[in-house]
Amino acid sequence: MTGSSKEQRQESPGSGVGSPTHRRSRYIAQAGLIAALYAAATLPMIQNPLAYGPVQVRLSEALTVLALFTPAAVPGLAIGCAVANGAMVAQFGPTALLDVVFGSLATLLGAAWTYRLRRRPAVALLGPVVANAVIVAAYLPIVLAATGLYDTPLLGVHVSDSWLWMYLFGVVTIAAGEFVAVYLVGGLLAVALRLSGAARIVGE
Repeated sequence: MTGSSKEQRQESPGSGVGSPTHRRSRYIAQAGLIAALYAAATLPMIQNPLAYGPVQVRLSEALTVLALFTPAAVPGLAIGCAVANGAMVAQFGPTALLDVVFGSLATLLGAAWTYRLRRRPAVALLGPVVANAVIVAAYLPIVLAATGLYDTPLLGVHVSDSWLWMYLFGVVTIAAGEFVAVYLVGGLLAVALRLSGAARIVGE
């Protein structure tokens, strides 16, 4: 066998499976796919108050469990969230940009928490719940002020009377909705990925 034939059979450095180039390409592909899945799962609910209102159960948040399996989910989920929330600008105007920026930040921080604590799933999945409840509740009243959704008496108190009431109301309702989406729906998704073996494909 000639030397040239041997060279043809050898892979170029850094191009094989497990090489830095391959890992980088896989990371980018996974992040792009996760971003597309999140946006596609969220956009159909754009007119549904349960996805963007003061009481939120955004079922697409179940995809945050993907951060248990791959670091690509961290930027992927944040980008997908930014794309989906960007569609709200046409409906709510420039104030919806708060949701694009800070909603995506909440998703980014929650996903980063999940990936960092992935070996302890019960604690890891608290990331999206806490991040969204604390951050989204702070600006959501501003975004929804024009809709009148906060002008509903709650136990005899008009939540729209003060930002503090709106914030506390939002923390509770958003955390509850996130818990349903992440722990219940997302938990089932995580189990299904592990049992089907798909987790090994998605993972690092």
